[in-house]
Amino acid sequence: MLLYTGFCSCFRQAVTPLFGWLGRQPYLLLSLSSLFWAGNAVVGRWIAGSMPPVALAQFRWVAAFLILLPLAIGQIRRDWRVVRRHLAFLAFLSFAGISVFNTLLYWGLHYTTAINASLMQSTAPLLIGLWSFLLYRDRLTLGQVGGILTSLFGVFVIVVEGDPARAADFSVNIGDIAVIVAMSVYSLYSALLRRRPGVGPLTFATLTMGIGAFLLLPLFALELAFRPGAIHLNAEAASGLLYVIIFPSVAAYLCFNRGVELVGPNRAGPFFHLVPLFGTGLAIVLLGEQPALFHAVGAALILSGVFIATRRPRARIREPGA
Repeated sequence: MLLYTGFCSCFRQAVTPLFGWLGRQPYLLLSLSSLFWAGNAVVGRWIAGSMPPVALAQFRWVAAFLILLPLAIGQIRRDWRVVRRHLAFLAFLSFAGISVFNTLLYWGLHYTTAINASLMQSTAPLLIGLWSFLLYRDRLTLGQVGGILTSLFGVFVIVVEGDPARAADFSVNIGDIAVIVAMSVYSLYSALLRRRPGVGPLTFATLTMGIGAFLLLPLFALELAFRPGAIHLNAEAASGLLYVIIFPSVAAYLCFNRGVELVGPNRAGPFFHLVPLFGTGLAIVLLGEQPALFHAVGAALILSGVFIATRRPRARIREPGA
């Protein structure tokens, strides 16, 4: 443990300049989080048959917590007084963003298709805007609404493969409902990040992951009791689980939380549209699927929508004597 802590200290000193620069690039951070989550969708479905959904979520967050803890322990000690004052709120954020969202998403993917799930994820910006309105009376600007709709149309082009007639084949089932509920819960988590306690990013990420994993324990025990022998940890599942632990769990949450802190939930929301875009790219590269014209059209629409929604309007110049 001491050797590992020493290694973490040296590693942190070596990469601090890079992370200092990266921590001031909100749109790059949000893009990276979308890329990592897109990989989670690909790899998560790949290993879903090897372990049930609660077990996958439980292993993911316990491991992520243990990875971050040696890096965050000093910051947690400095922030502990603030943590104690806001422990209930941190527990709610952990329950929503860690326990409920991921478990529902993994469970839903056992019953719905990847196309349907990708389309559901594109509702996140709208749901974040709705939660922001309900909680803070925020209103979406015309540019944000236009960007969301443009990106949503790009997602639609990709998931129907450029053929609008395919939309008639979509059907709503219990998996679709689970994914929609999961995205609603995560959108609430995203909107509530505005009120997150004034603690360091490592403190926040580590504690929410640890609390979220702890809150999953009762459900994990029930799953083991009712589905004994459902976990099959072979070499492929182990490698996939390792990716899910490091990138979608640790790296993506740090990037996303910092990005929301810098630009707010409404401007961060449209970046959810990059998840199906990156997912398509990963499927082409990793699964050997052939790119088509609709991929390029959808990608252009998604990126245009993100640009429209995140650009700041230029200040109007007042004429002398106006």
